[in-house]
Amino acid sequence: MDVLRFVCGVLGNAVSVLLFLAPMTTFKRIIRSRSTEQFSCVPYMGTLLSCSLYTWYSLPFVSPDNLLILVISGIGVVIELTYVLIFITYAPKKERAKIMGLSGLALILFITFAFVSLFALHGKTRKLFCGIMLNIFSTIAYASPLSVMMLVIKTKSVEFMPFLLSLSCFLSGIFWFAYGFLSRDPFLMVPTGLGTGFGIAQLILYAVYCKNQSRAKKGIRDELREMDLEKTDQSDGTGLPRLSFNASSKH
Repeated sequence: MDVLRFVCGVLGNAVSVLLFLAPMTTFKRIIRSRSTEQFSCVPYMGTLLSCSLYTWYSLPFVSPDNLLILVISGIGVVIELTYVLIFITYAPKKERAKIMGLSGLALILFITFAFVSLFALHGKTRKLFCGIMLNIFSTIAYASPLSVMMLVIKTKSVEFMPFLLSLSCFLSGIFWFAYGFLSRDPFLMVPTGLGTGFGIAQLILYAVYCKNQSRAKKGIRDELREMDLEKTDQSDGTGLPRLSFNASSKH
């Protein structure tokens, strides 16, 4: 059972790294266009807070023998913090103020959580408190893609919900749920079980609306082709606009 638990943890780490890196294409697009467009920072803020809580929960004085979670959650903190900073850099002024406000709130919550668990609680009580808080905020983090899912339903397009991100979310939830189950740790099972469910929901939405995206792209290509044909009709062999004269022209 310990070996199987270790294997699930290693696989969970591998998939979680892919999950953290999946939005890189999105952020390349943001940096290239110097705009956050319709992308939402909420999922990344939620993931950053969740990773911070997982890092604290897996520390030896809170929950021993969780080195694999400590490693991947620490990596997640660094990556998600980078994403949030990119959003702050390229978001519109109003959106930037909102992101910074949420970041400040998240920082205050984490510091309060850490101080209470470190100085006011001990032993099993500390783990219970940290586990409950982890479940609350991790549930919010796992539910944060709901905003993106609602956008998909509204626009009937998966343009702003990358497939790799949805797939990685699903696989990560599966492996970490198994890890929590084998560890007999309900504080790991609850949020990862919810994460698995939301991952399944995202994959279903992708299957439903991915065809619409293909049609939309085809429509854009057809429009561009028609525009090219119109330009060709309005030009002579030299590529210059064709001049037309009506019957009443004197010259």
